[in-house]
Amino acid sequence: MKTQTLPQLRGEMTRRAILAEGERVFAELGYDRARLEDVAQGVGIRRPSIVHHFAGKQELYDAVEADIYASLHACSRAALDADLAPLDQLLALLDAWLDLMVARPTAARIVQRLVADVSPRHGNPVHFSELALVDLEAVVDRGVRTGAFRPINIMQVVNGVAASTLFYVCNGRQIGSSRTYDPADPKTLAEFRALIHRIAKAAVSAE
Repeated sequence: MKTQTLPQLRGEMTRRAILAEGERVFAELGYDRARLEDVAQGVGIRRPSIVHHFAGKQELYDAVEADIYASLHACSRAALDADLAPLDQLLALLDAWLDLMVARPTAARIVQRLVADVSPRHGNPVHFSELALVDLEAVVDRGVRTGAFRPINIMQVVNGVAASTLFYVCNGRQIGSSRTYDPADPKTLAEFRALIHRIAKAAVSAE
């Protein structure tokens, strides 16, 4: 394995900092309102330093979205590779996605923005999300194939079960001061996780 030089290490650290700040800015402002200057200010560098790593706003956004879905895919592997019954595998996958989004709420906000406005994807809304969709599809297809699940369109599971995680993570401060909650609060999270499990079981039940 080739050892990186100090300048290379610094460059990689800067790139990671740009990605992290880019995710925060895109989550807060959306693609159209976000500016590279906003990202540069957050990192503590000048705009030309960003262009050294990413040619423009679209390239930075693509890298942020790609990283989000690569992370979802990576956390899915434990569920996909485990020797579990189909229902347990589905619940493990949903748990992995929930835990990732709770730990990384900026990712949840970006995905939710994409649901409402796919213009940053220029006509291909699943350019990066296909990874996660295929993972979920594999779990559901296995359950249907083995008879553990009733025949069900994967989009029913996406919209009726998995997507609720986005609302849970993003709505903590969006539904009035008397209803404010912390998605990461252990008790609140446990209650929501149990609800997701009940909904998932009802959605795929073969009975």
